[in-house]
Amino acid sequence: MMDHLIIPILLSLVFVITLKYFYPSKAKLPLPPGPFPYPFVGNLFQVGRKRPHASLAKLAQSHGPDLMSIRFGTRLVVVASSPAAASEVLKTHDRMLSGRFVSHPIRVKGSRLHNVSTAFLEECDDNWKSVRTIYRGVLFSTKALESQVSLREKKIKEMMQHVASNQGQVIKFKFVIFVTALNVLGNLLFSIDLIDFEGKGVGAGLREYLRRFTEAGGILELADLYPILGICSSDFQGTYKKLMGLFDNLCTVWAAIVQDRRKRESQPYIDAVDFVDAMVKNGFTDKHINALLVEIFGAGTESTTATSEWMLVELLRNPQAMQKLRDEIAEVVGGKDVIKESALPSLPYLDACFKETLRLHPPGPLLLPHRAVQTCEVMGYRIPKDTQVLVNMWAIARDTKIWDDPSSFKPERFINSKIDHKG
Repeated sequence: MMDHLIIPILLSLVFVITLKYFYPSKAKLPLPPGPFPYPFVGNLFQVGRKRPHASLAKLAQSHGPDLMSIRFGTRLVVVASSPAAASEVLKTHDRMLSGRFVSHPIRVKGSRLHNVSTAFLEECDDNWKSVRTIYRGVLFSTKALESQVSLREKKIKEMMQHVASNQGQVIKFKFVIFVTALNVLGNLLFSIDLIDFEGKGVGAGLREYLRRFTEAGGILELADLYPILGICSSDFQGTYKKLMGLFDNLCTVWAAIVQDRRKRESQPYIDAVDFVDAMVKNGFTDKHINALLVEIFGAGTESTTATSEWMLVELLRNPQAMQKLRDEIAEVVGGKDVIKESALPSLPYLDACFKETLRLHPPGPLLLPHRAVQTCEVMGYRIPKDTQVLVNMWAIARDTKIWDDPSSFKPERFINSKIDHKG
């Protein structure tokens, strides 16, 4: 008798769970509006794998110009697609939405990443505060940035000399920019150059390792879409195993340097001169240092390289803008080989070109995913605890209600403008 009841009972449970996931109680505040989520797959097919930021922007035009609910499998995701919504997420409710969304394999198995680097910290805890303090003091404070001016100018000059010495030859600007950015970071972190323009040096394999690590980190994890699968396996698709293999490859680049600094740390009269020195002297373990270095190299090299490359592309596409920039540089800098950073305030069109490039081609179009650390109300809608929250910067930067002719490269829009590009 019971055998005949098993299938109806299972179907009833599936029906109830589906209702719970996709059609929450109306007694509570409503979720943000969004497209109809199909059972099991949610809105995955509507978003797609290629250019998800563009797909989400298109969906937001019809379903949620400010906040929009979508389903990645059974997981609820809320997308902010307007300046007002972004301000609510990143400023007004920043504490409630300050958590990070960490992929299931890393959360369960990733002791070398989970709750170590800022990208994989689920909560803004004491560890987060200590890391932020080091970042701010050694790398990003006004004093630190000013002390790095000569280093940045030196590396830019070396890049220009390399380009000048190869006139008439094919130059891979993307690689040249990568080497320059990598060596600026290498000197800030370790006080050494990591690679030369021939691709040789202790960091020779770093670019390929970073590319593969980023690629592996972008794999769509089924246990994130369907949390119930996490019960079956902690690394359902082998993503964590692949990531850790690449992580170990990255760490070999600087392992000897870190160990050398630990030996020097026993000599108290030696002051910290770079980031690794500061980390060692502040008691950070190798696990913390490795995770943070991977994070810094991953974010610092790719964003600089991509933005510089896109700016060159846009200037080549727009010869009038290119000529205007040439004229400004010639007037301010003259025949000097390198633009000094002290001259930048006198180059407003260069600054505008940079801002316009970031508007059209943001390095992280959806920013880092946030997570609601507890249920909260945003713009009259309910954001349940553990909801993944995305800010679609690409959609905001191409919103026709904000920008005139948003798809065109027009640096002039930032000249004498009241637009606050910092939010």
